[in-house]
Amino acid sequence: MRRTVIGMAIGALASLAQAESSVTLYGVADANIEYANNLSRVTPTAANGFATGAAGDRFAVASGGLSGSRWGLRGTEDLGAGLKALLVLESGFSIDTGSSQQSGRLFGRQAYVGLQYGNSQFTFGRQYTSAFDAFANFAPARYATQYDPAVALLGLNYRSDNTAKYIGTFGGLIAQAHWSFGNGVAGAGEVPGQFRRDTGYGGALTYGSGTLGLTLTYDQYNPTLTSAGATGLFRKIGGAASYTLGPAKLIAGYRWGRNTGANGNALLRDNFYWVGTNYQATSALGLWLAYYYLDVKNLAGVDIKNPWQITAIANYALSKRTDIYVTSAYSRNSGLNFDTSAISFANGYFLASGKNSMLGAAIGIRHRF
Repeated sequence: MRRTVIGMAIGALASLAQAESSVTLYGVADANIEYANNLSRVTPTAANGFATGAAGDRFAVASGGLSGSRWGLRGTEDLGAGLKALLVLESGFSIDTGSSQQSGRLFGRQAYVGLQYGNSQFTFGRQYTSAFDAFANFAPARYATQYDPAVALLGLNYRSDNTAKYIGTFGGLIAQAHWSFGNGVAGAGEVPGQFRRDTGYGGALTYGSGTLGLTLTYDQYNPTLTSAGATGLFRKIGGAASYTLGPAKLIAGYRWGRNTGANGNALLRDNFYWVGTNYQATSALGLWLAYYYLDVKNLAGVDIKNPWQITAIANYALSKRTDIYVTSAYSRNSGLNFDTSAISFANGYFLASGKNSMLGAAIGIRHRF
């Protein structure tokens, strides 16, 4: 009898522990066949002065048309009295080759742990910046990996290492702020005696009322730019609005940016504008259309033609977890996603010499689990 009682108690405790904590495995697998024209046959590098070569068309199997392929673990534990512990570990990979992304990091997309109490959440680790979160619901292409110029909008620091972050929800208002002790873009930071080196910080306020959405955000980081550890000053300020009218969501936004070097010289001064719409044509078919314009006032003292891009996406849900899609983009005065302009070849669409436009199109499948 005693053994039975002990067994029942152990079972009850196990059930209680299971109810109070959980770990979920999740992920996305996204692949497509892509065509792109006017790509350079020479890869620009620092060694060749970032020179490009003759044009060529490319057909390829690509990873991540709508979403970056990934797998992750999400954990929570109820600590009582309204307090919860939380954990996210997320790994990005290229489904076409099976290789890790984010420079081979095991959990390069996200890796953080934190606490949640009531409407407030504090997290610590590798995380998205406040600007990334703030603009997520105001990106017409929804940060589609293939043809959304998110790096031009947000900067290379949109994922930052060594970050402390706060998010608070107050009715329809979301307030957030973050500080990175070393964002890992141009250096690891956290150097003794050089507190400013590779630090970054920002904040955002986002409001949503059902039909109307508004956001305002500030972002700054201070990358190491010299071997002596001198830092630059990269700043962005932006805002966006959305309005939902039946099955359509209308979106518009603006982002001001200024990057200066270690000696205060201007590296980049630009304005980024975008407009777009998300239209749910049927319960299964979604249509996205976006126009982006980058007004480059100064690129290290060089006057360049301002690039623009149109992105169009059709997405059809076969089920709650699987969809097929067609995605396309046309850019002018740059490679796709504003490559070869102000963001130093961040996406790999290198515009060939003598060409001033690029077209890309892909058909693919995405499965979420």
